Amino acid sequence: MDQKTPLQTHPEASPKPNKKSFVTTFMEATTLRTPSFKEDTYFVSQLKSSEKKALQELKDKLMGSEASDGSMWGVPLLGNDEKADVILLKFLRARDFRVPDAFAMLLKCLAWRKEFGADGVVEEDLGFKELEGVVAYMHGFDKQGHPVCYNAYGVFKDRDMYERIFGDDEKLKKFLRWRVQVLERGINALHFKPGGINSIIQVTDLKDMPKRELRVASNQILSLFQDNYPEMVARKIFINVPWYFSALYSLFSPFLTQRTKSKFVISKEGNVAETLYKFIRPEDVPVQYGGLSRLSDLQNGPPKPASEFTVKGGEKVNIQIEGIEADATITWDIVVGGWDLEYSAEFVPNAEGSYIIQVDKPRKVMPSEEAIHNSFTPREAGKMVFSVDNSASRRRKVAAYRYIVRKSASI
Repeated sequence: MDQKTPLQTHPEASPKPNKKSFVTTFMEATTLRTPSFKEDTYFVSQLKSSEKKALQELKDKLMGSEASDGSMWGVPLLGNDEKADVILLKFLRARDFRVPDAFAMLLKCLAWRKEFGADGVVEEDLGFKELEGVVAYMHGFDKQGHPVCYNAYGVFKDRDMYERIFGDDEKLKKFLRWRVQVLERGINALHFKPGGINSIIQVTDLKDMPKRELRVASNQILSLFQDNYPEMVARKIFINVPWYFSALYSLFSPFLTQRTKSKFVISKEGNVAETLYKFIRPEDVPVQYGGLSRLSDLQNGPPKPASEFTVKGGEKVNIQIEGIEADATITWDIVVGGWDLEYSAEFVPNAEGSYIIQVDKPRKVMPSEEAIHNSFTPREAGKMVFSVDNSASRRRKVAAYRYIVRKSASI
């Protein structure tokens, strides 16, 4: 039943791996040489003279080898163009511009890609439909335009799932092929152009990850990517990191270079949305991580931009959407990172004496809940008011919303 309630005031919403523990693998990952968020230049004119010399030496070595006609990602390595320079510079940077080492790495990578069939893996149907959008997947872009790859292996705590995917060597081999397929899809979105987008963002969710069981797979993935995809990751973000990983990283952090540390973000459990919002807009963050993006949305073109706001501890925020005409339909998405607060939505008619309509009755939203998606068509003109009440908490929370109003079709 419609109920008349007072409208409250609101603030403005504003080498091959040996047997290693998973912790060892994790720490090794934090020292892999990948570009800092302020990426290295790929403009040859901006290189140091020693770097220009190394680039030319690498080209000369390649020219005199059996791999002179080699190519990667559709780019001939001796094509004398900027795309080839970008790729060659990645191998040089991965080996600190030591030309013999970079050349050896390049030859091994070319041989691996040919043997593995990497150029055609994107088009293969490997039969991992149940893992798509769950375990490893490309989803949206960060604020600078880097494609984002999400990794979450918590589903493998289920023994049946683990055995189905990793039960024997053939299954593991097939999984690794699928994992390369996901990465190749992301790389296909890169520009390989000076000043363009030449690397991806990796987000790894460590929640419920069975570290012992996945030791072999994680070591092989790490080795494969390290050997064959140099300088392809601009930033690595680890989310839902258990306390002991955070403690371990803090212990090793003083021994890491500033350049290395600048590439890694370690986010504890409960800070996922707040962390991701720093690098990725909420409309591009998956709903399971406190964003507004669903996999189905990606088929509908660029996402509608969202507005971010903050809910301070002890604060109630009301967001008003005014100017809604009679019979128009307003559709909205709203989310608060980590929720654990009260949410409601109501429609307030313009006409005096009309009743306020509770569209979404006040209820406590649990921390595990995803973004709310709803719509409403009023019979009279007015405004929508969304309320998030964080009065019972002292914790500041990030939040986002977006909406669209569609007028009724004329009769």
